[in-house]
Amino acid sequence: MKKYKLDKEEQDILDSIEQGEWKAVKPTKRELAHYAVIARNTLKKDQRMNIRISKADLNRIKVRAAEEGIPYQTLVASIIHKYVSHAIAA
Repeated sequence: MKKYKLDKEEQDILDSIEQGEWKAVKPTKRELAHYAVIARNTLKKDQRMNIRISKADLNRIKVRAAEEGIPYQTLVASIIHKYVSHAIAA
């Protein structure tokens, strides 16, 4: 299993979870439907894009994807999505 470096807030949350301070809450049917629509729209891939990158970069992407256990195209799409959603810093 991979070890990730957590910041203080993340570590506090993990500690709280491990101490049993969190309880699972069953979502309502309405909430499930709402999040299903969001997931469907987020994951919809309806456009194609071709790019040229170096062989070395592509090989590193493939290695990282293999480490994550996902196809490399999925990894690239995820990185792009996170970038344009401001989930990762430029």
